Amino acid sequence: MSLNNKQLKNFRSIGHNLSPIVIIAKGLNANINSEIDRALNDHELIKLKVHSNDRDAKKALVGKICKERNAELVQLIGHVALIYKAAKKPNPKLSNILRHKQ
Repeated sequence: MSLNNKQLKNFRSIGHNLSPIVIIAKGLNANINSEIDRALNDHELIKLKVHSNDRDAKKALVGKICKERNAELVQLIGHVALIYKAAKKPNPKLSNILRHKQ
């Protein structure tokens, strides 16, 4: 599931107004994993805030999150990652993608 340039640009513009939904301070645990899964299923496009001073560790952690969930990394700037995963049945009231189209 690779995103084309038009989709990436659109998702970045939607993500600009989003607040981080999950903040990761000390790695992943069961609660953080379940919250990321819930947020992706509900909202499709979410921001994560990853507190890490090591740039490579931050990239690896975000990559692991995306790979485990079959999600797509849209953007990684500083401590904030924007990721996307299409929902099977998106809820128009919760999906950031559908709400933006209205």
